[in-house]
Amino acid sequence: MLDRTKERFRLRIIIPAFPAFNIYSYIADRTTALGPVCVATAANKLQHWDVEVIDENNLRMHGPRGPIGADHKLLQWIRPADVVGFYGGLTSTIPRLYELSNFYKKAGCITLAGGQHFLEENIEEGLNSNLDYIIRGEAEETIEEFLLALENNKSLEGIKGLAYRQNGKTVLTPERPEITDFDQFPIPDFSLVRYARIIMYPVGRIRGCGMNCEFCTVKGNIRCASPERLMEQISLLLETKDARHFFVVDDLFGQQRSETLRFCELLKNYQLAIKKRLDLAVQIRLDKAKDAELLTAMRAAGINIVCIGYESPVEEELEVMNKHLKSQDMVDLTKLYHKAGFIIHGMFIFGYPAKEGTSFTLSIDERVKAYRNFIKKAGVDTIQVLLPVPLPGTEFRKRLQSQNRIYPKERLGWEYYDGNFPLFEPDPPITAEQMQEAVKKIMGKFYRFRHMFMILVNIILFPSMIFYLHNIKPGWRQWYRQWRNHLIRFGGWMTFRGWMAAFKKDPFSENLQKAKEDLTAQKGLKK
Repeated sequence: MLDRTKERFRLRIIIPAFPAFNIYSYIADRTTALGPVCVATAANKLQHWDVEVIDENNLRMHGPRGPIGADHKLLQWIRPADVVGFYGGLTSTIPRLYELSNFYKKAGCITLAGGQHFLEENIEEGLNSNLDYIIRGEAEETIEEFLLALENNKSLEGIKGLAYRQNGKTVLTPERPEITDFDQFPIPDFSLVRYARIIMYPVGRIRGCGMNCEFCTVKGNIRCASPERLMEQISLLLETKDARHFFVVDDLFGQQRSETLRFCELLKNYQLAIKKRLDLAVQIRLDKAKDAELLTAMRAAGINIVCIGYESPVEEELEVMNKHLKSQDMVDLTKLYHKAGFIIHGMFIFGYPAKEGTSFTLSIDERVKAYRNFIKKAGVDTIQVLLPVPLPGTEFRKRLQSQNRIYPKERLGWEYYDGNFPLFEPDPPITAEQMQEAVKKIMGKFYRFRHMFMILVNIILFPSMIFYLHNIKPGWRQWYRQWRNHLIRFGGWMTFRGWMAAFKKDPFSENLQKAKEDLTAQKGLKK
């Protein structure tokens, strides 16, 4: 219960630590999640509440570190929280989330959580794991009403989008409509993130995605804020944090073409006015390469990096994923992005399972070769290759569950749901171990130690590259792209080595064997 004798209360929102060192650790140490900051900002405008965000993956500024993440015992001693909220947007962090909810519950705090993991199928699990309340859906409006109700000792029944226990029964209040008017909320306030050193700031304008990919949790209607609001986010961060690097978190940049062009024009003119150059990365569809006007506007606005979900270069897999592109078309479109001057980060999913009634003819070695050849042919600058993850709430998970192919969660828990581990029985004759080894081969071939020497070679060749084609601008671009790629690939090699070292200490292999045995036994019982 809330101590209502106090004049002020504290809400602490925690982004739980990753379960172990992995390929996300490098970037996580330099950014944070936008959602918790938006929720914290909405709550911070309440008169009697102080709000803070603790990102356990980014504690670089004298943060109270513990063996894993933050030292929450020390945090509670320094600044006791009354209500503690947990960000459940990443399924792999859920075990850490439950560990923290247990700690704070014992400390006498009110605990709540929200995020993509807490769909209806996981609500009971959350309420059984020392969470008093779960926010379903977007939380900006719900958190305000919830905190005011606690403060004034009012009933929670009228608050939409909540789940909690009452008299031993689970109560689900009516769903809250999706937010369409974003201007009612203040601009996200990153000063609420304590101890973090943020280099790349997440900003956003669009929520929802109309692609309806089987494996993705982001669904729903596309809802857009104005380009002016996104510009305000960027200008505020530049003025208050001297921020120069931004990541637009919209799932597909350019979904609203006319407004996207207007945003690019606003951003270009803003940089000309302040005489400073900004650096932006976006997620975008591959086929947007055909829109020459959009690409020109993006480059003029300072968008340098495009993150593209290729998913797979294998024709059969593309068909299963409902990707209406051929491998050669993907190469041609990639070259258009390169011609426009973009650096390309390619995102791939290896080993996607066939749907019932279909089968793949390529062996695992042929698939690995297809990935390597495509990446080289397309000239993708950096890559991320993951295994398919049957995330809660996705059609992909439902399909695999109906086929009884997902390894039992009791053996392979949520902490393995980050794309680095095989979580289901793959298409025969491929084994789970072969799938994981294949990803290591692709990533290990791409991120190599030899790139350290190539960095030196690029520096030596700098003068000649600058005057390549007798023009400084394209010469600089080509030199910078090569130098940057070698630098990042060498850094990727170091990250990959760290992940491999962490993997060797993890009991995954042993757990996988037991999970296989359990799944075989389950199938035997069903027969």
